[in-house]
Amino acid sequence: MPSPQPREPEPPQARLEFTAAEIGAIAHLYRGEIYRSTVWRTRLDSSTNWAVVTTGIALSATYSNGEASPLPMVLVGLLVTVFLLFEARRYRYFNVWRARARLLETDFYAPMIQGESISPNAAWTALLAKDYRHPSYHITYARAIGRRLRRTYGWIFAIQAIAYYGKLAIHPVPLTAMSEIWDRASIGPIPGTLVVLAGIAFHSSWALFALITNRMEAADRRTRRNLIAMG
Repeated sequence: MPSPQPREPEPPQARLEFTAAEIGAIAHLYRGEIYRSTVWRTRLDSSTNWAVVTTGIALSATYSNGEASPLPMVLVGLLVTVFLLFEARRYRYFNVWRARARLLETDFYAPMIQGESISPNAAWTALLAKDYRHPSYHITYARAIGRRLRRTYGWIFAIQAIAYYGKLAIHPVPLTAMSEIWDRASIGPIPGTLVVLAGIAFHSSWALFALITNRMEAADRRTRRNLIAMG
């Protein structure tokens, strides 16, 4: 009797919808991602609060009396920069959980609410599964700095710059000659000209950095406009 010919394994059939148990598991998964994003959102707020508080303390020290030095406004700019770098690192973690939760909202819950079918074989399921199997940051450190700079820290730097140059210009009395600003800006052996130019370069570099990273964000959005992506 001839032996039966071996048959090729049949490809798995594409499933048409999630089971009730799977939907329940995804619901718990979504709750977990929301919780983690909330925790990291709180950590972002704490570093922002410290940046605001230190800026306020520097303002109070600088404008406390006519003889007060503008040096605290210079030093607080460096301190706020450190907070910005800390917060950008935290934002990269926050963005992981936020992007996952947002993907579930747009491609799982929104179609469900509209009565559309939700297939386990959709592109978003493959993307989410890949992100869980091989987790990684969704944006670079530079782009994270740019986002926090444009949304929060740019305003803090702007207030710091206005307060500093306002101190030189009108406190304790308004300038009577432009040459006086160099005397008021001098810090010990460092001439005022160098201090003022360094401040202009400092804030101009942050403005340029925010502009460049914004262009990077816009180019990335145009590239993936019709694609499912995270970040």
